[in-house]
Amino acid sequence: MEYQYPIDADWSTDEVIDVIQYFQKVEEAYNKGVDRDLFLDAYRRFKEIVPGKAQERRICDEFEEVSGFSSYRTVNAVKAAESGTKIKIKLS
Repeated sequence: MEYQYPIDADWSTDEVIDVIQYFQKVEEAYNKGVDRDLFLDAYRRFKEIVPGKAQERRICDEFEEVSGFSSYRTVNAVKAAESGTKIKIKLS
């Protein structure tokens, strides 16, 4: 993709990598589908790095603005799905 992922200058290199991996899972959900359980693992790690709702919303909104992919819609679909399923999100 031809855009930059939203990152925080205070994050460590490992945290930046983990946040980027989370956003790649969001992309994957739109492009080819993502395993629910692997997505939730990435989301849990993302929430360890970005625990606050306001910061999460800001970062995810920035990502959606540049990519067109909604982290919010993806998380909701994944949480509603059963374990072991593959989630595919359609662009609106």
